[in-house]
Amino acid sequence: MFTARTVRLLVPSAAALWTSALGLWGLSRQNSVWRDEAATWQVARRSTAEIVQLLGNVDVVHGLYYLLMHGLFELFGPGTTVLRLPSVVATAVAAACVAALGHRLAGPWAGLGGGVALGLLPAVQFYLQEGRPYALVAAGAGVSTLLLVTLLEGRGRAVHWIAYSGTVALCGLLNWLSLMILPAHLLTLLLSGRNGRGGRSGHDLGGPGEPGESREPGGRGGSGGSAGLGKRWAAAAGAAVACVLPLVLFSRSQSAQVSWIPPLTWHMLIGPAVLLAVGGAGALLDRRSPHRPDGPSAAAVGLPLLVVPHLGLAGLSLIQPLFLDRYVLFSLLGLALLIGAAIGVAVRTVSRRLPRAGWWLLPAIVAVAAVALLPQALAKRSPASRVDDVLAAADDVRRLKRPGDAVLFFPSARRDTRLVSPDAFSGLEDIALARTPERSGTLKGVEAEPARIRAAMLTHRRILLVTDAPAVSRPPATERDRMKRSVLRNHFRIVTDTQTRGRRVTLYERRTTPR
Repeated sequence: MFTARTVRLLVPSAAALWTSALGLWGLSRQNSVWRDEAATWQVARRSTAEIVQLLGNVDVVHGLYYLLMHGLFELFGPGTTVLRLPSVVATAVAAACVAALGHRLAGPWAGLGGGVALGLLPAVQFYLQEGRPYALVAAGAGVSTLLLVTLLEGRGRAVHWIAYSGTVALCGLLNWLSLMILPAHLLTLLLSGRNGRGGRSGHDLGGPGEPGESREPGGRGGSGGSAGLGKRWAAAAGAAVACVLPLVLFSRSQSAQVSWIPPLTWHMLIGPAVLLAVGGAGALLDRRSPHRPDGPSAAAVGLPLLVVPHLGLAGLSLIQPLFLDRYVLFSLLGLALLIGAAIGVAVRTVSRRLPRAGWWLLPAIVAVAAVALLPQALAKRSPASRVDDVLAAADDVRRLKRPGDAVLFFPSARRDTRLVSPDAFSGLEDIALARTPERSGTLKGVEAEPARIRAAMLTHRRILLVTDAPAVSRPPATERDRMKRSVLRNHFRIVTDTQTRGRRVTLYERRTTPR
């Protein structure tokens, strides 16, 4: 029905379109933005000089991403679509890479199944619509893995090595924990060498070979055998690490930013263990597959990509707590590839007995999975899927404020509400603020001393307090916050108290007589 070349284009294109459709569905999340995305939003609105100043104090690990988003906000203006669309595009690229890998390593059904499966995974659906860099890292992981497979098949040239090293470095600059893809790739390299499938034998995967394209491992575009391939990989990986190493070292001075991450416990490993079990089952099925590529198998690529980053992050978390699934989101490309390989085996098995039924097996699997995961998909696109919503709090402020009112933030990090929606706070005096976030090179600004804040509070009749809803709030951690609470309790009374999507906006009015 289709030529091999057409299939090679259709498989990744279909996966990318499917994932894009999932990403565009409910993209605005009912016009909500939560605190992590608010950090992206407020930093992207600053000038380049102000961003550079900020990175010297906090969030240097996200510096490249902030500069990218700054450029997009400058071109298209701030908004939820501009904030999240890069993640949608990046995840679509990742899905296309999984589909291309699956097609080359386990056949077209495996490629299409893996590419479609990626977008259905609940964790991927969460970050598919997230204004943070994790989907971009996943796209880079997909591209670098595809380049590695090309090199292992013996089709690579110097430009492929340069592209591989550059892609890994770029991912590292977006999130240096993505460098854990290198030991995963090394394991793939070793498994491919052990299986004796390090180069092409002269035919294009999935179709007839092109005239004059037969290459042996030591020929034009080859790598001179496993030893030569290993040396080239080590050089490319070393160059990528060297590019990212200054960021790794400098970010250690900002490690307090992740001090809130809890220590690793056994129950935190249950979810990853389930994923590894599913991936392991896919790898076992792939070993039974009659489809044998000239390069590595799907299991040799997918299983290390899934397992090694999780084990590496768990190991690092024993030294410093860092175990968050978003840091290894890119590892789910390995899971999707293994799921695709399992689907490919299933389609071939059914087709041998019921040829017509084989064509409908993948659509049936996708339909069942989509229906089963529909509650998860709907939940991920709801504002309730995030801790809070800064835009909802800004709407409450806009409704309650009067000219001359004062505003307080408790804790000061809740100032992100004003930084994302400054128009909602026009006419209000931020009485605790001594230096703005832009001038101080911080995310939340520098507040005045407690005595000055207290004096300023007592000069106002009405104060709006923006804080966390009780379900997610924490006790005051600083003297400033304890003083704010004490003055409000003793000298003011609550007029209106609204709680919306994890944020609380309370209007206080001065008492005639203090408590």
